Amino acid sequence: MAAFHGLPTGPLDLILHSPGGSLEAAEQIVNYMRAKFSPIRAIIPQTAMSAATMLACACDEIVMGKQSALGPIDPQLTMPHGNAQLITLPAQAILDEFEQAKAEILQNPKLAAIWIPKLQALPHGILSRCTTTQQLAEQKVETWLKDYMKLSPEEAAGAAKWLANAKEHKTHGRPISSELARQHHLKITSLEDDQSLQDLVLSVFHAAMVTFERTHCVKIFENHNGKGMFLQINVGKT
Repeated sequence: MAAFHGLPTGPLDLILHSPGGSLEAAEQIVNYMRAKFSPIRAIIPQTAMSAATMLACACDEIVMGKQSALGPIDPQLTMPHGNAQLITLPAQAILDEFEQAKAEILQNPKLAAIWIPKLQALPHGILSRCTTTQQLAEQKVETWLKDYMKLSPEEAAGAAKWLANAKEHKTHGRPISSELARQHHLKITSLEDDQSLQDLVLSVFHAAMVTFERTHCVKIFENHNGKGMFLQINVGKT
């Protein structure tokens, strides 16, 4: 909101570089952004993964270079794991392990002694949460691709299902190139097609990377007028 405040309604170029984050936060950003701006280009100088991929899918088109990457959108869940520690796991991995436990116990009931302690460590309701979160991520991207990128219902459903398919992508951080995204009907424009735009985008990106390397800043939301929000952390020496 700080970066968008005061900008005129109309077209927006969104330079996006992010490992992702909360699905719910991405949805809130999309709702606010689409209420103010149209059309919107998501420009990916390097990577926009997970929830950032979802955000890009809520734009009219995505501009990517040969080096750029999107990522799978299968949800990752953070939960307690012994001694009050937290662990982050793919929702699909939790569901797969539960199905594996059922199959092995049905085949050999003695294996229940091995599986029961592992299953008891899972929080109550986690299986339902895995399923509903998966469904929500896929549904939101399908809707955005249809409403904003103007894909056909069949194309939007197919692209969203593919992006959310953890079994196909294998890892949550697996890079999806511009060419692969095009094969699944996402509207991708090559950054190299406009040399002036490429120079401007990479200049902004490199400036941001230098800022991260030379300062305590770890997150930047900034518009072309220099207004926005900047998050810094101080790391003490040990």
